[in-house]
Amino acid sequence: MLALTADQYAAIAARHPDVVRPQFWTVWRVPALAAATVVYLMFCWWVFGIGQVLANTNWQIAGSYLVQWVTYEYRPTISIDRDGAMAVTFPRFDPIGPNPKPDWMTVERAPMERRIAAPKPTGATAGGFMAGGGFMAPDAAPAISATPPTARIEEVVKRAEVRFSAGARLVATPDRIVVEKGGETLVVPLGAGDDVQAAGPLPAWAAQKRAGDRIVVTFGLSGWAQIDGGSVAVHRRFPGWVNFVFDTNSAFFGKSTGEILHLIVVGPRLDPARSNLAVAVDDFLYNPSWQHLDVWTKLLETVVMAFIGTLFAAIVAFPLSFIAARNITVNWLANQTAKRFFDFLRSVDMLIWALFFTRAFGPGPISGMAAIFFTDTGSLGKLFSEALENIDGKPRDGLTSVGAAPIAVQRFGVLPQVLPVFVSQTLYFWESNTRSATIIGAMGAGGIGLKLWEAMRTHTNWPNIFYMVILIIGTVFIFDTISNALRSRLTGRAQS
Repeated sequence: MLALTADQYAAIAARHPDVVRPQFWTVWRVPALAAATVVYLMFCWWVFGIGQVLANTNWQIAGSYLVQWVTYEYRPTISIDRDGAMAVTFPRFDPIGPNPKPDWMTVERAPMERRIAAPKPTGATAGGFMAGGGFMAPDAAPAISATPPTARIEEVVKRAEVRFSAGARLVATPDRIVVEKGGETLVVPLGAGDDVQAAGPLPAWAAQKRAGDRIVVTFGLSGWAQIDGGSVAVHRRFPGWVNFVFDTNSAFFGKSTGEILHLIVVGPRLDPARSNLAVAVDDFLYNPSWQHLDVWTKLLETVVMAFIGTLFAAIVAFPLSFIAARNITVNWLANQTAKRFFDFLRSVDMLIWALFFTRAFGPGPISGMAAIFFTDTGSLGKLFSEALENIDGKPRDGLTSVGAAPIAVQRFGVLPQVLPVFVSQTLYFWESNTRSATIIGAMGAGGIGLKLWEAMRTHTNWPNIFYMVILIIGTVFIFDTISNALRSRLTGRAQS
C-alpha cells in the first residue's frame, strides 16, 4: 500500500470534499450526547426537587433507624418527686425481665419520712347532692374539715447512676442531674418548677429546643437520655437481638447455654406432662417477642403463594400461547383475541390486582395467588407465543410431509424446541414472584409481607423487621440459586 503525498491528498480532497471532510454528526455526536445528558439530569434535579429533599433530610434519624435494626434498648425511668423522693421503674414489657438489677445501673436507697395526703372525702357529707354545693343547697359549706396528711417511713431512691460507656455516665439525685461524657460535665439543677435549665452552656452532645424545655443528651451507640423537670427517661442501648431464643416468661430465660442443656438433659421436669426439650422448643417457637413460628408460617405462605400463582399461570398460558402464535394458529381473529387477552392481564399491575382481589376475597394468600396468577398469565402467554413464533419450521414441515397428525406435529416438531424456554421462563417468574409476593402481601394479600408491614407501622419493632428482612433475603437467595441451577441444566441440555 503506497502512502499519499501531500499534493495527492490535496488533489483528492479538491475532487471529493464530502469524503475527506468529516460529517457534522461524526464530530459533534459525543459532545451533543454529553450536553443532552447534563441537561436531562438538571431537569430531573429541578422537577423532583432533589436539592430540597437533600437539604431537608434528617440523616441522624435515618442513622438512628439503622442502628435500631441491630440493637436493643432498656428503658428505665428515674422519677423525682417534689419532696425529694426518687424511684426507678422499668416498663412492664421491658426485655430485662422481672426484678431488674442491671450491672450498668447503681441504685442507692435509704429510708425517708414522707407525708401522704389523705384521700378527699366523698358522699353527702363532703358536699354531695344535698349539701355543700349540691343542687338543693348551692351556698352551703362542707360539713367536715380536710383530713391532715399522714407521715410514714418509706425506702426511696436517694441516688441513681447510669453508666453508658467508659467516661460517660448520668447521676441523678433529688436536687440535680449530672451528666459526664468525654471530659465534659452537664449539671441540670432541679427546682420547684417544671422548667429545665442547665447550670451552664450545653455541650455539643446535649440539645434543648427552647428555654425551659426538656434536655436530650446522646451517648452515641450506647444510648441517650431525656431530662424533664421531674423525671429522667433513660434509653440504654446494646448491640444484638435481646431475648431472641427465650422470652422473659420462659423458665430458660437468663440461663447460660450450659445451664439450658443441663436442664434439658438431666434437670427436673418443668412440666409434668412434657419433657424439658418439648418445653424449650415450645418456648422458642411461641416466643411472644419474636413469634418465630408465626413468622416462619407467614414466610411459607409467601413461598406457596408465589409457587401456586406461577404454576397456574404457566398451565393456563401454555395452551393459549399456541392460539396466540401466528405460525401455529392461522386464524387471525383467534390470534388477536388471545394476544389482547394477554395484554389485558399484564397491563394491570400485580399490586392493582392484589387490591382488587383483597376487596373481593378479603385479606389472605388467596388474594395474592390470584394477583400473581392473573399478571403472570398475561406475561408468560406473551413470552410463550413469541418463542413459538421464532421456532425453526423445518421439523414441522418434515413431519407434515410424511403425513403426521397435527397433534403429532406440535408434539414432536414444536414442543422440543420451546419446552426448555418455557420452563426456564417459568422458573424465572417463580423466582421473581417470591420477591413480589412480599410486596403484595403488604397490600393485604397475606404472607410475611403483611406481617412486615404491621411491624413497620409501630415504628418500634425494628429488630423484628430486620429479622423478617433477613429471612426474606435468605429465601430469595435460595430460590434464586435453585432457579439458576435448573435453568442452566435445561439450557445446556437443550443446546447439547
